[in-house]
Amino acid sequence: MPQPQDLVHEQGLHHQLSVGQMTMVAVGGSIGTGLLLGSAAALEIAGPSVILSYLVAAFIAYTVAMALGELASVHPAAGSFGVYGELYLDPYLGFLCRAGYWASIAFSIGAELTASATYMSYWLPAVPGVVWVFVFSALLVLVNLRSVRAFGRFEFWFAMIKFSTIVLFILAGTALLVTGRVAPQFTAQGGFLPKGPIAPLLAVFFAIYAFGGVEMLAVTTGESRSSKDIPRAARLTFFLLAGLYLAAIIVLVGVMPWNHAGVSESPFVSVLRLAKVPAAAFLMNFVVLTAALSGANAKLYVASRLLFSMGRTGWAPASLGKLNASGSPRLALLVSSYGIVSALIIEHWAAQRAFLYIMGAAFSGLILSWVISLAAHVSFRRSLTPQQVAALPMRSPLGMWGSVLGFILATIAVLHTLFATRINAVGGLVFFTALTAAYFLLKRSRQA
Repeated sequence: MPQPQDLVHEQGLHHQLSVGQMTMVAVGGSIGTGLLLGSAAALEIAGPSVILSYLVAAFIAYTVAMALGELASVHPAAGSFGVYGELYLDPYLGFLCRAGYWASIAFSIGAELTASATYMSYWLPAVPGVVWVFVFSALLVLVNLRSVRAFGRFEFWFAMIKFSTIVLFILAGTALLVTGRVAPQFTAQGGFLPKGPIAPLLAVFFAIYAFGGVEMLAVTTGESRSSKDIPRAARLTFFLLAGLYLAAIIVLVGVMPWNHAGVSESPFVSVLRLAKVPAAAFLMNFVVLTAALSGANAKLYVASRLLFSMGRTGWAPASLGKLNASGSPRLALLVSSYGIVSALIIEHWAAQRAFLYIMGAAFSGLILSWVISLAAHVSFRRSLTPQQVAALPMRSPLGMWGSVLGFILATIAVLHTLFATRINAVGGLVFFTALTAAYFLLKRSRQA
């Protein structure tokens, strides 16, 4: 099977991430605004049937996680899905995937920071949100400038705070339902499908965004201690996320009336407020704050590594491929911080709707990486003999056909998102046109 030159170009990165750290970077990047704030928007669209939306999203995420785990176990690289797209599909698709994901995820850092400002208003409503965006931005940049070992430790414990607390939230919510302290809300407000049978499909967009992060594991493999750790990390990442998300959304739907949801406050905080748990809402607000910051921290790491990879392979200025003494791509990190600037602008311009605006922009790059990763996995499997498949370090339980099905479902999600509104259609067209123009310009300079 072919070997990507990107692995040679990525020399200099420090291979220091353990299984737990790789897993928690992906978990930390996933458990953020998508679940903790975005679940409110999904509840408004589908009501209690949002549970079905998360089941569909979990299946699509499973096909992606297993496909990327298999590819990464053979080709561990910080360029990850961009490398796989270029290697098994086409250089244009590889560039589109890598550059599109970088642009989107760097921008989505703004979503996490905007959410952080929302959470801080719970304690200090008089302080402008832009102040918190600035303070937290400085903290995250400093963390990411350190060695990958130090970053991995920081993100592991940062992500563990929200992971552990959401587990406690699930247990507490279950206890409220079982003991009868809260009346079950699964069918109390207009039935399980109050918005009709199509509503769960419409909310899949938000559910997929919540699972966005499983693909980050592939980026961390470029700095893993050993390629032998990758299969375990891939499985662990998906099952931790799926178990946590599905349990949390079921409890959330059961405890909280769906028509009380809104994006001005996390529904997790709202549930504890409704349950009249003393001081628990204060604690939960702290947790969702750390969740948003952890998500931004992981996304800044991933964005910087992707831009570093593009700098090393000629798809971005070579200066972006330079590393500091700690093994961190300093310039790539600073350039990837443009999402922070966008957060400052949007927080000032449209704070009430900022999260939804940024989420729509970030979704295009996320889902594109999923579609191209699944297509690359299908092409990869088709190039192998049965003996080579049997010898793979990790094999997707769903095989090639699982990726085919995941590809179809993810493509439907892309088309639905693009044509859901005129703004999405125009924005998506401009986004992909700009990336295509950049590809041909960079391709010419690479050949010169």
